[in-house]
Amino acid sequence: MTEVVAALIWRGDKFFICQRPSHKARGDLWEFIGGKVESGETHQAALVRECQEELGVTVSVGDKFMDVTHVYPDLTVHLTLFHAEIAEGEPQKLEHQAFDWITPDEIDGYEFCPADVEILEEIKQSYLA
Repeated sequence: MTEVVAALIWRGDKFFICQRPSHKARGDLWEFIGGKVESGETHQAALVRECQEELGVTVSVGDKFMDVTHVYPDLTVHLTLFHAEIAEGEPQKLEHQAFDWITPDEIDGYEFCPADVEILEEIKQSYLA
């Protein structure tokens, strides 16, 4: 199983999402910013590193929002989503082809990675209630 971390970053009533590059697995799908936890790394440290590498920003990592396990045909991921804030910098497209800030009621207008579906449902429940 692959340990993966991601960030739920809010700006007002909108949260941050990224579109995967076309040439990668699950290309063109939308996801939360994040990536794989490397050996010897804490989940929080991995999330700080991934945000730096992929967006050029420094994040402060907060509490866990939720975690899910998802089985893809090519791998199984255990995804932990943390609340996070951008402490320094503005997001840049260093690895993704696009990014956006969306409200919970705009979720259905984007095609997300299957591992994120359960998380997105929880965001709808929590923030549209």
